[in-house]
Amino acid sequence: MDNLISLVNKIQRACTALGDHGEASALPTLWDSLPAIAVVGGQSSGKSSVLESVVGKDFLPRGSGIVTRRPLVLQLHKSDEGTREYAEFLHLPRKRFTDFAAVRKEIQDETDRETGRTKQISSVPIHLSIFSPNVVNLTLVDLPGLTKVAVEGQPESIVQDIENMVRSYIEKPNCIILAISPANQDLATSDAIKISREVDPTGERTLGVLTKIDLMDKGTNAVDILEGKSYRLKFPWVGVVNRSQADINKNVDMIAARRREREYFASTPEYRHLAHRMGSEHLAKMLSKHLETVIKSRIPGIQSLISKTIVELETELSRLGRPIAADAGGKLYSIMEICRLFDQNFREHLDGVRSGGDKVYNVFDNQLPAALKRLQFDRQLSMENIKKLITEADGYQPHLIAPEQGYRRLIESTLVTIRGPAEAAVDAVHSILKDLVHKAISETPELKQYPGLRVEVGNAAIESLDRMRDQSKKAALQLVDMECCYLTVEFFRKLPQDVEKGGNPTQSIFDRYHETYLRRIGTTILSYVNMVCATLRHSIPKSIVYCQVREAKRSLLDFFYTELGKLEQKRLSALLNEDPAVMERRSALAKRLELYRSAQAEIDTVAWSK
Repeated sequence: MDNLISLVNKIQRACTALGDHGEASALPTLWDSLPAIAVVGGQSSGKSSVLESVVGKDFLPRGSGIVTRRPLVLQLHKSDEGTREYAEFLHLPRKRFTDFAAVRKEIQDETDRETGRTKQISSVPIHLSIFSPNVVNLTLVDLPGLTKVAVEGQPESIVQDIENMVRSYIEKPNCIILAISPANQDLATSDAIKISREVDPTGERTLGVLTKIDLMDKGTNAVDILEGKSYRLKFPWVGVVNRSQADINKNVDMIAARRREREYFASTPEYRHLAHRMGSEHLAKMLSKHLETVIKSRIPGIQSLISKTIVELETELSRLGRPIAADAGGKLYSIMEICRLFDQNFREHLDGVRSGGDKVYNVFDNQLPAALKRLQFDRQLSMENIKKLITEADGYQPHLIAPEQGYRRLIESTLVTIRGPAEAAVDAVHSILKDLVHKAISETPELKQYPGLRVEVGNAAIESLDRMRDQSKKAALQLVDMECCYLTVEFFRKLPQDVEKGGNPTQSIFDRYHETYLRRIGTTILSYVNMVCATLRHSIPKSIVYCQVREAKRSLLDFFYTELGKLEQKRLSALLNEDPAVMERRSALAKRLELYRSAQAEIDTVAWSK
């Protein structure tokens, strides 16, 4: 199962490296779901010595008062035998430390960078990974030591601040609490036991470690505690013997310290029967084994949360859009592809896949017919105007049978009023198409990603629609003009003539301008105009569809594409000018997604092999 702990370490390291840990989102839940061991104890309880004994290296800052002022997330990675030991900090990802004195200094310096050279604390963790053949795979979180009073240079709230920080870690149900208590103090006053009991009253998540056993008063021992008689936990207590300050000052190495620790428990009569489960070496192995067991029991939940996180990452990446290509060809392709998506959305509106295209039909079926019906021909076909135009058309020689030139002038002056509704129909469709362009832009997420390109595409589409409107208006007015310049002869040939009705063609010219005669002319012209209106009611929409709707579907961005091919890379880059924060976010999300997919595959493999 070592590979499972290594995998969990890998995920935890990635969570912090990629910003998942500590964010106010669903993603920290993944970190919280991964079991880890939080080291809790009062100041001077021997926490640092325990951690150094587990690692087998001197690497933690030492001193009086609060030394640990930021959480230290310590990940131990067992490497192959014979490989060199080294450490890495998350904030210095490409720097390897082989000198552990330098590790201690960097912890101190990084703490000062966050808190300043004061005795303040910070909840921002330091992440340290140690790779060594002499460690077990393990993740430990070293927390600031609990204290009862504030010292000089510290705010009065620091006692509560430290407790709140510790609680924020150990309250999580997947946190294993390593409670450090000194044997030379009454266990009833142990800060670690007190706070652990509050968050884990059954003791199922708490592992007890008793330090400073060798410093107990003569005649006393810690057997009752180690055997679980004084305070019972679900798991056995482990006793350790730390290096003394004199040993530290003499640079006694960990190998010698561990040997002396083993000798102490083996040679001390009170602890000899417990020696097999005492000491820092046993503690490290026990912690690793316990962590393995907890991780194994949490695999189903971890799988579920990783799957959920992958879905969230994929959704957000989709929302952010694809990354920008670096070369000019790639940029051009990206722009063309985005334009294609926009164009497709626009066509779908016209084709009924999306809403809005029906408004064009409403112009043809309601607005245009209504506008034609509202045309008032009273002025053109008033008796005075009819008589005036016919008389003017006759000139010096009155018409013989029918006033043809008068008819033509009256019809032309009447039909020309249809130009207004024709232009209005073109403009109405133009307005609808512009609205559909704006809708299609808002429905194309890739255009939201690149504001510069969005503006250019919008402007190019509107310019194309303007050109199509002008062409459409020209074609629609030509339809009206064609009706004006060439009349349908068959209509007039079918009209009854005065002679056929028995009229007298030789009647006076002045009788020909009689009101009844003029009224009949007006009625005839009105019938012809209505016939033309009925024809134009159908032909104008056809012209509009051909010149505007059809062309918009076929070539809305053709001119833009032509100009696009002439642009230099710098201008193409400007079109794809994206918010740097979005680019950075996309890159981080892509890295997370890659890691979680890998973690999912590896955890699934482990789960299936159980």
